[in-house]
Amino acid sequence: MGRLVERIIVLFSWLSGAILLSVICAVTGYLCFKGLKTIGPALIFGSTDPMSALLLRQRVFDGLFPAMAGTLLLVLMSVGWAIPLGTAAGIYLAEYAGVKTKKIFDLLFDLLAGLPSIVIGLFGFSLTLFLNRHVSKELHPCLLLSSIALAFLILPYIIRTTQIALENLPMHNRLTGLAMGATRMQNLVHVLLPQALAGMVSGILLAIGRCAEDTAVIMLTGVVASAGVPRSVLSHYEALPFYIFYISSQYANQQELATGYGAAILLLFICLLLFGLAFVIKKNLPCQVFSQR
Repeated sequence: MGRLVERIIVLFSWLSGAILLSVICAVTGYLCFKGLKTIGPALIFGSTDPMSALLLRQRVFDGLFPAMAGTLLLVLMSVGWAIPLGTAAGIYLAEYAGVKTKKIFDLLFDLLAGLPSIVIGLFGFSLTLFLNRHVSKELHPCLLLSSIALAFLILPYIIRTTQIALENLPMHNRLTGLAMGATRMQNLVHVLLPQALAGMVSGILLAIGRCAEDTAVIMLTGVVASAGVPRSVLSHYEALPFYIFYISSQYANQQELATGYGAAILLLFICLLLFGLAFVIKKNLPCQVFSQR
């Protein structure tokens, strides 16, 4: 009886994995079928010379280059805000927090992880109104405030993965450095963090994907349909998720809808590019840390 149950569980696991893989392939294949024909320089740069657009000499009005640039800047800024805070919070919970403190912060971070993105967007919008009224009239919905709001959205992913990666390390790995005379900080920096890096990067990957696909937050904090490449962090910007939402709900013909599918493919490409960068860092950083010893 026990062997039969085990076989059923294994079969169910394989079936679940096959279904998940089939769904991913179906969605990706559908996007490629609908939008691959639109992929080309004209989709990205429109009628603008590509080199002039890349060097910011000429503005792109009928291409997706501003939305791609805005999306990339938004993701990098949001992850840049969240990584130091999330990593530090995860290290504190795993290595320094007491039992009662850990329970309180665990509850708070679980609540933060469960907040809908529209609530984070309303928070960012309210923050914008507060800053505009009490700090400076020059502050308005912009790239900076969008990145800060998105950083709050992705903080739980980085905190949790950092905490779990450190807590799951074997006890002998924790004690070896201390037994050889290393201080607690030296043991953390040179032993524990490099070994937990794989799990920590998993949280960063989740954060990248969450930033790149979110629409609700950026709609309330600075994204617009036609802003060009952002000139500063205090300016409006364009983003691929908002463009996809906008064009899919208000397209005038099938050609415009096809550009929406093409924008979705470009968004996937940007995510893959950022994921690849994270994997390269994940692969090479531990060796660099140990080589410094």
